[in-house]
Amino acid sequence: MSSNQLLIVLSGPSGVGKDALLKRMKEQKYPFHYVVTVTSRPRRKGERDGVDYHFISQQEFQQMIDNGELLEWANVYGNYYGVPRREISQALSKGMDVIVKVDVQGAATIKRILPQTVFIFLRPPSMEELELRLRQRHSESARDLAVRLRKAEEEMDSLPLFDHVLTSHQGKLDEVISQVQAIVTAEKRRVRPRVIEL
Repeated sequence: MSSNQLLIVLSGPSGVGKDALLKRMKEQKYPFHYVVTVTSRPRRKGERDGVDYHFISQQEFQQMIDNGELLEWANVYGNYYGVPRREISQALSKGMDVIVKVDVQGAATIKRILPQTVFIFLRPPSMEELELRLRQRHSESARDLAVRLRKAEEEMDSLPLFDHVLTSHQGKLDEVISQVQAIVTAEKRRVRPRVIEL
């Protein structure tokens, strides 16, 4: 395995645009392996199994935990989310850079296990803008929305965990993608490359 491959963790508050960013990067054929996380939460309208998430039962999720198949996992808003370890190691062994989307709690766990990972935090231009995006999603009750906004404020305090912070402006995804590409380019030019050992 080349020592110049990157594992990139993308994180940020719910509703900030992580999924939209990754979708656009895939459409533009950015050469990453995009890890599909596993979740026990119900599928939302328009989501596809194996594309947006691997949707599994809580029992199947527990089996993955018991078998050590997850790099990290967490209970978020009452549902389980996890990062499949094998998918990352297989992609790295094929010489690919890997990008995975996790919540801030997951990023903290991965930082403890694999500190050589590149950590990128995607933040909203403002908390008011984030609230507007979450409301427009129409996927949460008023109570759930309040919980997500409180959590988002806490997550903003986690910036010191991350190597890079990018701002997600509405309608400017391509600018954010250019910034991600600049981070990757800079990381590839490090005198001492990051070495990921799973």
